[in-house]
Amino acid sequence: MGTIVALIVLSILIFLHELGHFLTARFFGVKVEVFSIGFGKKLFSKRFGDTQWSISAIPLGGYVKMKGQDDSDPTKVSYDSDSYSSKKPWQKIGILLAGPFANFVTAFVIFVIMASIGLPRLLPYIADVAPNSPASIAKLQKDDKILSINNQEVKYWYQVGELINSSNGMVDMRIQRDDKIIDLTIEPKEVTIKNRFNEEIKRHIIGISPELKQVTQRLNPIDALSYAYDETIKASKMIFKGIQKMIVGDVDTKEIGGVISIVDITSKASNAGILALLFFTAIISVNLGVLNLLPIPALDGGHIMFNLYEMISGKEANEKVMYYLTVAGWIILLSLMLLGVYNDINRILD
Repeated sequence: MGTIVALIVLSILIFLHELGHFLTARFFGVKVEVFSIGFGKKLFSKRFGDTQWSISAIPLGGYVKMKGQDDSDPTKVSYDSDSYSSKKPWQKIGILLAGPFANFVTAFVIFVIMASIGLPRLLPYIADVAPNSPASIAKLQKDDKILSINNQEVKYWYQVGELINSSNGMVDMRIQRDDKIIDLTIEPKEVTIKNRFNEEIKRHIIGISPELKQVTQRLNPIDALSYAYDETIKASKMIFKGIQKMIVGDVDTKEIGGVISIVDITSKASNAGILALLFFTAIISVNLGVLNLLPIPALDGGHIMFNLYEMISGKEANEKVMYYLTVAGWIILLSLMLLGVYNDINRILD
């Protein structure tokens, strides 16, 4: 069941991405010949108006085929008034950006829904105090409830780490112990840890861990929008940074995952509950948006680069150059897909 949910989620995200291209193309008067979810043999096909709508057997992506635009052969152009090729560069860039933009908007909406349903939060109760730690020296105890840090109210545990790590020097902490309110001053310890990109970063810690007392935090509409914006930006930056680290060799190519990993993670998330499923759906949607903006020919980002060149130079890119760059782009994409599947299979066999 989880696998079916995962494939449905992936298909919906691909559909929304391609729908962004489709609607913007139609807005600019471009004829869309084919709208396909998946590749390969067509399982379902129906013509509505000028467009052939299809669902194909291999759910590894999708495409919108516009008149005068063919990724398999960029030399096939048409300069009819309803052709993609006849549009101004800024219009073509708008069509190309619309797909990734749809993915970012989808993620944003999902985060808003999550905030409205309610976010799981740990309450700021201390479960353990590490021996000889700053917290131990300051006499913090198990079951103490943290009320404020540096005069900022603390409602949830995630705020504790943020406030301590952002502090400079001593930390003023107010706690509740049974019926008593106690004020303490603690000097955090600076430690060096490695983040998810294997970079060494400095953190301030005091040596405490939380009790598993969880509540649901429902955000009002304004806070939900702010939360969704922050999470979408944070996810985008994380993915961009991951790609950058992989290009320069700081992240092993073994970390690249393919469609098997995506389906597996989404399947597990669906079994973990609606919030987990929504969260990973949003992350995958941001992933699709970011990856499609990469300046690789055959991706939206590559086509955007061609059109930027036309805007700057005042002339179209050489057809032969575009052809060879597009072929190179497809080789890169297929290589990355095969590497992802190879890594997925290795993870399964390990």
